[in-house]
Order: sequence, then C-alpha cells, then structure tokens
Amino acid sequence: MIKLPEPDRGGKRRLEEVINERRSIREYADSPLTIKEVSQLLWAAQGITSPDGKRAAPSAGATYPMEIYIIVGAVEGLETGVYHYLPHKHSLELTIKGDLREEIYKASLWQEMLLEAPLTIVIAAEYERTTRRYGKRGIRYVHMEAGHIGQNIYLEATALGLGTVAVGAFDDQKVKNTLKIQEEPLYLYPVGRRK
Repeated sequence: MIKLPEPDRGGKRRLEEVINERRSIREYADSPLTIKEVSQLLWAAQGITSPDGKRAAPSAGATYPMEIYIIVGAVEGLETGVYHYLPHKHSLELTIKGDLREEIYKASLWQEMLLEAPLTIVIAAEYERTTRRYGKRGIRYVHMEAGHIGQNIYLEATALGLGTVAVGAFDDQKVKNTLKIQEEPLYLYPVGRRK
C-alpha cells in the first residue's frame, strides 16, 4: 500500500475563478505528474472530508457506490500500472503492474488523449450498494454521483493548472478486462499538463 501525501484543504484560488477557467482539455504535454498532484485529484474525487467518513462528492444515502482506479503512465514516485484508491486511508493499492495506456487507448475507441496522458482516473460503479437501498431508482443516483465526482476532478485539475476531459465512449467490457475489475466503468478522465 502506498500512502499518498496529505491533500491541501485550503486552496489558493477562488472557486469562481476555477469554474470560469474549466475546459475540456484533450492534448497534454509530455511531462509527468507528481504524486502530490495525484493525491489532490483523488482527494477531490472521493477523499474523506469529515470525521464521520463523508466524502468530497455527495452520495445518495451515503452508499458510496463508486470505486476509483488510476492508470499510471508517468507519475513521479509511482511505478506504471493500475492502482485502486482507498479513500479511508488516502492510499493506493497497486493491482496491476505495467503501462496499460495502449490497452485503454484501444478500449476507448482509439482516443489519442488516453494514450498520451500520464494519468487516467477511472470512475467505476458497484450499483448494488445504492440499488439495495433505493431499488431501481438507485441507478439514477449512481449516475448523478458519477457526475458530481467528475466535476470535482475537472475543478481540481483546473485549480492545479492541469487539463482533463470526461470520456464516456469506450467498450465497457474491454475496460473491465484491461483493469481486471468487477465494477462497471462509467467515466475515464485522462489528466495531464496542458500543452
């Protein structure tokens, strides 16, 4: 297990400024990210923000159906591979070794940004955590939560001077097979330095 650096909880930029600058960025410089930047992005996505375990993004009934994985291609302090984010420990667990950007690029219908990005954040859902409580309506709540998490990723990336884009076009089964996960992938967020 890899303990991530503590996130910065007192940003230096106004929220309005970050919202105004947020854009979908599909081209990235050939430059690695830092483990501190990865820590900040993951905390914004699903980090613990209260003593009772509440997270950065709202979740219907605090059922937290999302699992966050990252595909690391070039991050200082991390070897290439797939990692699972553990919010309660603000840590990463290496699940697959090796650079899988080529595989995720193919699974995402050959979208270049997934090949070039030093990091891709994957939002995947375990629907039953929410549908067990809310029935079929829970499916909608899970999708809403994916949107909340995605916006947090966008805003944190912008605040850090990075770029990202929400990718929803991919072959679900190929992504699951590549990452060796059971959850349903909903979004891919390649992240990198803006060109």
